[in-house]
Amino acid sequence: MSWKETKLYSIVNMKCPRCHEGDLFPKGTLFKVQKFADMYETCPCCGLHYEPEPGYYYGAMFVSYGLTTAVVIGLWLLLDMLMDEVTMTAFIISLIVVLLLLTPLLFRLSRAIWINFFVSYKGVPKS
Repeated sequence: MSWKETKLYSIVNMKCPRCHEGDLFPKGTLFKVQKFADMYETCPCCGLHYEPEPGYYYGAMFVSYGLTTAVVIGLWLLLDMLMDEVTMTAFIISLIVVLLLLTPLLFRLSRAIWINFFVSYKGVPKS
């Protein structure tokens, strides 16, 4: 199995979980406030419908919670290594800044992880 056939490849590159060719999200919209949540309806390569039922991505909130928890713990450990004493004010301000910057990425990663739980890799469709 090559790197391109793994679920991790699909998640990291935010590609279709079935063919690993089509994008889940439009290019250039990650840090556009009005557009970061936009997602293609179907894969342009294999035609996989990205939202098979209404409310499909509600479960991605739990994935997002786990990712955010990892960021919070990681930030706390980083601040603890860099500062002699981590004050509550320094931690909260750092946390707000980091989470505001990472919100679009965490949102997209949680959706990419969620859809990869349920869709298996089949390869590039033959024309």
